[in-house]
Amino acid sequence: MIKVENMSFSFPNRNLFNKVSFELNHTDHCAFIGSSGSGKSTLIDMIMHPDDYMFDGKIGIDNHLRYGYLSQFLNLDKPEETSVFNYIAEDFIRIEKEIAEICLSFENPEDMEEKLEAYQYALDAFQAIDGDAYESKIEKKLGVAGLTKLRNLKISEISGGEFKLIQVIKEMLHQPDLLIMDEPDVFLDFENINALIHLINQHKKTILVITHNRFLLNHCFDKIIHLENNELQTFDGRYMDYNFNLLQTKIELLEMAVADEEEIERNAQMIERLRLIATMSSEASKGRTLKARVKYQERLEARKVKAPFINVKQPMIRMKQGEPAENVVLSVQNLSLAFDEALLDNVNFEILPGEKIALIGLNGTGKSTLFRAIFSNDSEHIQMDDSVKLSYLSQHQGESLKETKTILDAFYDLGFETYGQIKSYLYGYGFDESYLKHRIGDLSGGEKNLLQLAKVSAEKGNFMLLDEPTSHLDTYSQLALEQAIIDYDGAILMISHDYYMITNCMDSVLFIDQGTIRKMKMKKFKRMIFANHFKRDYLENEQIKKQLEINIEKALNFNDFDLAKKLSEDLKEIIKKM
Repeated sequence: MIKVENMSFSFPNRNLFNKVSFELNHTDHCAFIGSSGSGKSTLIDMIMHPDDYMFDGKIGIDNHLRYGYLSQFLNLDKPEETSVFNYIAEDFIRIEKEIAEICLSFENPEDMEEKLEAYQYALDAFQAIDGDAYESKIEKKLGVAGLTKLRNLKISEISGGEFKLIQVIKEMLHQPDLLIMDEPDVFLDFENINALIHLINQHKKTILVITHNRFLLNHCFDKIIHLENNELQTFDGRYMDYNFNLLQTKIELLEMAVADEEEIERNAQMIERLRLIATMSSEASKGRTLKARVKYQERLEARKVKAPFINVKQPMIRMKQGEPAENVVLSVQNLSLAFDEALLDNVNFEILPGEKIALIGLNGTGKSTLFRAIFSNDSEHIQMDDSVKLSYLSQHQGESLKETKTILDAFYDLGFETYGQIKSYLYGYGFDESYLKHRIGDLSGGEKNLLQLAKVSAEKGNFMLLDEPTSHLDTYSQLALEQAIIDYDGAILMISHDYYMITNCMDSVLFIDQGTIRKMKMKKFKRMIFANHFKRDYLENEQIKKQLEINIEKALNFNDFDLAKKLSEDLKEIIKKM
């Protein structure tokens, strides 16, 4: 279907791809992964619009290939008063209407040849999107996603997450040969993530999805394309198996690399001894021996094992509070909030210093509205201690990042005094010096979120409001953020649909249910999501898997390859259970 061969591409100040190659075949369900800013969205756009780019290499595409595309950004120009059904059926209804109008025109025999041609063209268009019995097909897709109840609602009456799923259904019903979706999971609650999984798994044609969502990756795909450090590799199989394959390769390559380094060091010492002997002796044989050893050293250097592909630079996210809060950080008493014709009523909770709480609930239940009310702190029902220094990360990146500014200017505004301070600080977040003069608006979604995390960390608040902090972040950054939250001494209130993140680093959960909020201990929350969303023991096995991966990395840091191999066998058995 698509064949990319030895493709290289660069922006003026940045290399993206270096001789990358891959194939995409009919019926592949392919996940496209890689760290933020590695060029995934650019590569997708190059495949769809190759004439817009100057690149080396070849892109071979089936001449009759029909694309469907869903952007990572929610289209806000939605027809508010259109019903969900009519929005999905828009193109079917339009072509049906065209056909009906052409048929009526047959009563007038003039220009019959043109009318017949228009009639055939409309029929072909209807057939291309598989228009027969489209009403029942829409009903079926809505049923698969668990959204049948939305059929007759107006677009203005559904949540952003539900609208994203409706867009997925609409694209699928057009029956493209290849459906490309760029982070379709962003901001979806867990119910809607499961609905997206069902839609992807029941789709019979080729899908290429850019995603960092660990649950989605583990449940939907039979092919992985991984773009990292200007290189690309593919894997036929599950994401979980791909990661295990990478880890085994890393163990093997590092063991070989250590052996090579030891041999190079031994040979270097021998060269020094021979060089000393050669300077003290006039025998030609000593010089020949030295030259032979130097040549051998050059061969050792040339064959030295390359750093493993999985050796990805993980950002160093560090959240440090300034002066700790002294009393109850936040107290919300008898608060009521109206939003989108809905209501949060009689909300009561408090947060103590150092407490980490997740705020969860379905899309459209008022989580972000509550966050904004807390941040503005202008209600008598919201009390914050005088010792609190508040930092806020918004899911709408433009609220806290001025996209017209350069990264450098944005951090001067935060109080950094020198170029060197900014350069050193942001390097840990994955932004080297070449990024500093980039406009914020030119960054990828993941890079913008990393920049937001760098910003709130630099503020050294003792209470953080984090609204969907993992959105657009690659998996490496998500893991770094989890550890940063665990290490942070201040209080956190976090909105997230990432149940991995919640169970790994939160103390408890505030659950929005039927217009109010109730607090839930993490143990009870885990039992609830085990029962409702996961196969038996899935999350527990995921935790065991993660700990084994951490222990393998620790073993590799000490070059204990025997332990790493033993732990990888244990990991293999856990993966089989998942």
